[in-house]
Amino acid sequence: MTNTSKAPVTTKAKSDVEARAMFSGDAAGPVSLGQYWQGYRNKLRAGDVGSLPAILGLIVLLIVFTIAAPGTFLSTFNFANLLTQAGSICVLAMGIGFVLLLGHIDLSAGVIGGVGAGVLAMLLLKQGWPWYLAVVAALLVGVLMGIVTGLLVSSVGIPSFVVTLAFFLAYQGVLLWIIGTGGTVPLNDPTIVAISNGNMPVVLGWIVVVASIAIYAGINLFVYQRRRAANLVTPPLAVILLRVAVIAVLLLGATYLLSQNRSKGTIVLEGIPWIAPIVGVLLVFWTFVQNRTAFGRHVYAVGGNAEAARRAGIRVGYITIACFVISSAMAVLSGIIAASRLNSVTPDAGAGNTLLYAVAAAVIGGTSLFGGKGKARDAIIGGLVIAVIDNGLGLLGLQAYIKYIITGLVLLLAASVDAISRRRRASAGR
Repeated sequence: MTNTSKAPVTTKAKSDVEARAMFSGDAAGPVSLGQYWQGYRNKLRAGDVGSLPAILGLIVLLIVFTIAAPGTFLSTFNFANLLTQAGSICVLAMGIGFVLLLGHIDLSAGVIGGVGAGVLAMLLLKQGWPWYLAVVAALLVGVLMGIVTGLLVSSVGIPSFVVTLAFFLAYQGVLLWIIGTGGTVPLNDPTIVAISNGNMPVVLGWIVVVASIAIYAGINLFVYQRRRAANLVTPPLAVILLRVAVIAVLLLGATYLLSQNRSKGTIVLEGIPWIAPIVGVLLVFWTFVQNRTAFGRHVYAVGGNAEAARRAGIRVGYITIACFVISSAMAVLSGIIAASRLNSVTPDAGAGNTLLYAVAAAVIGGTSLFGGKGKARDAIIGGLVIAVIDNGLGLLGLQAYIKYIITGLVLLLAASVDAISRRRRASAGR
């Protein structure tokens, strides 16, 4: 008679089964569309809303200003102007986002951008340097200022608010010293001026956009196949294809509009503004750093719990200095972009509302003021929200005080959403 009883499970086999069960969430393979949607709803209920409020707010603003100013807001000329307006804010917000991820603040970033632009202008005007060497020199100045700030925060232990507030005041004096008593310094280099005022050739713009879509789709499909082969959790293929399709429609539609002649005179004005691909390259680079490098993971770890990160062997001081360096370098790039738009560097470059708009852009986009949560794309979404508010209210002919009030209320709303989401995540154990 055949023995049908099962062999006893060994201790090793039982341990293996338990280990697999423990990590079943990581090695569950591709999920269905229903499972993906349910998981996303659970994230929202737990307070992990990400950039969703900013995206919904941006859509509402676009609809409102389209109805209020139908003849001008959606014109190709205003669309290009909107991208140019958002450029410097988005770049500065991307840099400040790294500092915010640590739970710190950089109040000097805007003025650092002004100092960098001043260095660039004086090297071009007085020393006759080529534009690329002047840009490198300005970036090195920004890196040096970031190192000093990071050392004071991480090594000396001075709160970042105090350090950067002090430098916010001091660097304004440095800028005045650099440009002298003559006031505004003009920028005449054609390459620098073209950053915010020039446009790509139409054919080149189409080539870049189509190639970007193809690369984006290829990377997403490659990651999907790789995670599926490793039996890791991955979104459904339909979601990935939908994501690629939405990006493609937005980019192709924007390219079509910007490829039209938007000049009202005899001068031909067409093509994608150069600032758009510049911001796009920076977005891709910093997204890769945050999501695909050990440094990016360490930034999130330090922002989530600095003491736990230190005990895990992460060099918290090094991460802090590096993030302030990134913030300062990006601030210099932002200052150059802003100076390019004005064709000059003014004594108050980077002061005023520059920093406030950048911090507002990062927070509105979804970066947490408490640290540990945020993406580079948050700066882009938030920067577009700020630019749309400023641009749309300007087209309606409203006074400046109304712009400030509305922008402040939007920032307050974003900060409230961040605080409420953080509390819900804590209660949900996320």
